[in-house]
Amino acid sequence: MEIVRSIKYVDAIVPQEGMDKFEMWKKLKFDVMFVGDDWFATDKWKNLEKQFNEVGVRIVYFPYTKGTSSTLLNQTLEKLRNDEI
Repeated sequence: MEIVRSIKYVDAIVPQEGMDKFEMWKKLKFDVMFVGDDWFATDKWKNLEKQFNEVGVRIVYFPYTKGTSSTLLNQTLEKLRNDEI
């Protein structure tokens, strides 16, 4: 998070606490949302895009990183935090 926070164009970073993206928008009123393109054109994101479009939020899809497991990365980071590695 510190790397993202240090980018001059980033106003704030907020850890995801729940899965309801639109509820989070109601709290924060962000204008851009970033998501992996593996979600592009799914029914869930088509509906979210429609909702966000109505309030002026732009969705930016990042290219999916094939062969990189975010679960494995998170598990490794957790082990590092706990001095298990």
